[in-house]
Amino acid sequence: MKIAFIGAGSIGFTRRLLTDILAVPEFHDTEVSFTDINAHNLDMVYQLCQRDIDANGLNIKIKATLDRREAFKDAKYVVSCVRVGMLEAFTTDVNIPLKYGVDQCVGDTLCAGGIMYAQRDIAVFEDFCKDIREVAAPGCILLNYSNPNAMVTWFCNQYGGVQTIGLCHGVQGGHELIAQALGYKKEEVEIVCAGINHMTWYLSIKQNGRELKDKLLPALENDPVLSKTEKVRIDMMKRFGYFSTESNGHLSEYVPWYRKRTGEILKWIDLSSWINGETGGYLRVCTEGRNWFETDFPNWLKEPPYVYGPNQRSNEHGSYIIEGLETGRVYRGHFNVVNHGCIENLPADCVVEVPGYVDIHGVNIPRLGELPLGCAAACMSNITVQRLAVEAAVRADSMLLRQAMMMDPLVGAVCDPDEIWQMVDEMLIAQEQWLPQYGQEIARAKERWAKAEQDGTLIPPIVTQGAARLHTKSVEEMAADKKAARKNAAAADKS
Repeated sequence: MKIAFIGAGSIGFTRRLLTDILAVPEFHDTEVSFTDINAHNLDMVYQLCQRDIDANGLNIKIKATLDRREAFKDAKYVVSCVRVGMLEAFTTDVNIPLKYGVDQCVGDTLCAGGIMYAQRDIAVFEDFCKDIREVAAPGCILLNYSNPNAMVTWFCNQYGGVQTIGLCHGVQGGHELIAQALGYKKEEVEIVCAGINHMTWYLSIKQNGRELKDKLLPALENDPVLSKTEKVRIDMMKRFGYFSTESNGHLSEYVPWYRKRTGEILKWIDLSSWINGETGGYLRVCTEGRNWFETDFPNWLKEPPYVYGPNQRSNEHGSYIIEGLETGRVYRGHFNVVNHGCIENLPADCVVEVPGYVDIHGVNIPRLGELPLGCAAACMSNITVQRLAVEAAVRADSMLLRQAMMMDPLVGAVCDPDEIWQMVDEMLIAQEQWLPQYGQEIARAKERWAKAEQDGTLIPPIVTQGAARLHTKSVEEMAADKKAARKNAAAADKS
């Protein structure tokens, strides 16, 4: 069996997922290939992972290559960890919308940043899928960890011709939080969760067969920490009746109510951790993590190698899916898949995040019926944006792109149409190198921008700093707490 990692220069995901896979005894002779467009990042991660393999006594030699087709050749599984445009593009995803009053915590799933991220991703995933169809093993499965997860997974299944499963650990993280709030261990609590990625709803929460869903809201409100750090999720549960998977910061930018007035954002967020809602928080910790890893890499090689085994395995779904398909051991998780009627009151062609079972017969998704109406409506507000953004990227249609921005819950709550039109022009121009499909439209955007500058009709910036932006630490500042800096750099996902 061969497994290929694309975007393998991602230190957190690649090393973590490979450790998970090689914890399975049957996979100790797996063929592994890494590919990336950044030779330096690829080499650093290769060195760490190969050292782990050697220290665990396995006879596996990672093939690290800049040639994507060579990496994909005969692969049965491809794992995607790519961030198209890396931190340079990500900075524009956050900073340009902020000039128009769109204050994002993350900006990689929906909202202005997520919509533009989808345009960049889909431009390259079209080529990824073509290569998988042409050179990978027949029936190769793409396990997608790249954001915006639902939009990328939607594209790959509908247009890419590759079976793609979107993977995220938001459900697991929320599961842990729920168990903690209710006073149980995670393994003592059974959950059923359904919706769309980053807006999935805990429909059932049971302990020893007893339904505990109605006990969760008072438990959260009475928790001295969660009552401060999860104000958005708690308020959403009050209004919709169900707890949602995603963190306070993430969820706050998928709906129109909590980040639309700069003066009120601090009412809903907490700055003890970026994930609670800090302006540009994910960009800050990603920047710090990358800078520290670059600086500290020689010391990483002096640290003890990772040990492969069941006790070192994470809760990421990827390795368990492969294990179920290859060995027949049954695995139950929550996956992002094409709906196909699983949730009856969401569109059949959208991507939903729902329970599934994996065994030697495949990935099996049960039919769940209908979501509660309010939960379905909240999901539909995001699905509409996803559909417009995917179609915009496929067709290189700037009108659909602008309409996606208009229909986005937070952008629409903050900006008027003229501001949205100008913001899209500015983002297209700033991201030109990653948007080849928009070449003609970007040329027209530049002409409009130059004319508006000459005429003095450019809309002036509304916000430049954001409601809750924190300082990005320098390498020297991070050196004051090397343990924390290394933990941040190694995190597979900074949440």
